[in-house]
Amino acid sequence: MLRSVILAAARSSRVERLVETAPFTRDVVRRFVAGTATDDALRATRELVGDGLTVTLDYLGEDTVIAEQAATVRDAYLELLATLSAAGLTPAAEVSVKLSALGQKFDEQLGYDNARAICAAAAEAGTTVTLDMEDHTTTDSTLDILAKLRGDFPGTGAVLQAYLRRTESDCRELATTGSRVRLCKGAYKEPESVAYQSAVEVDKSYVRCMNILMSGDGYPMLATHDPRLIAIGQDRARWFDRDVNSFEFQMLYGIRPEEQARLAAQGHTVRVYVPYGDEWYGYLMRRLAERPANLAFFTRALVSRR
Repeated sequence: MLRSVILAAARSSRVERLVETAPFTRDVVRRFVAGTATDDALRATRELVGDGLTVTLDYLGEDTVIAEQAATVRDAYLELLATLSAAGLTPAAEVSVKLSALGQKFDEQLGYDNARAICAAAAEAGTTVTLDMEDHTTTDSTLDILAKLRGDFPGTGAVLQAYLRRTESDCRELATTGSRVRLCKGAYKEPESVAYQSAVEVDKSYVRCMNILMSGDGYPMLATHDPRLIAIGQDRARWFDRDVNSFEFQMLYGIRPEEQARLAAQGHTVRVYVPYGDEWYGYLMRRLAERPANLAFFTRALVSRR
């Protein structure tokens, strides 16, 4: 119920205006979003890499409806990659890209062309790109574009969402040599016909998908903050005789930093998903929906600012 309410708020322009104009918002958002500019992303990356972590950076921008907006997002990534390269932060830092922000929803070829330009810049900078997954209506298109990009940029990463009923099959298709796959639970509101609805069902699916990826020949990227799933991931690595360099854990910026440090100290690669940019509202609300416990932090911030 709480998750549904939060996702509804994510689509409400009235709630968005309230959150954006509230005086406490900046301090709350700063925990989950690095900032609005490339310099903010660079600062956060330096700090995390200095702490022994790796990074994937997401320039926030999803409501792209015209080609000019898509070009702005593409150019932001090109600037980011050039900046990271000049600072010597690749390959510890890669980028995550939402194809919808590059024009996918209104012109799939444009989305592909813009993604290809980013992949080429990433290759030149000595790093990689991961294609974020969005709602289920874009899954086939995203996987088609992934396959095309991997022809020239085989290191391009995929994201699969455990709450979708199709994901076990997708895991089998992608658990191949050299294939980088981020497995997450999923944070969009989806109908029961395509997605599991209960937390228990999603967790069970996550474990089944994890087993497929960990037993395959690819490079699994386990995106979870759940202590049980992290422990299961470590157990599966031992069961399938994987060393710590053959998979990684991924967590969101600002969530469970102590656990990020603990896993890194054990020798695991821990990659932190760092968002930045002006379009932070939808991202923030999905993070609250994905893990409603984060709402407690937001509420405490509200109370402390009164």
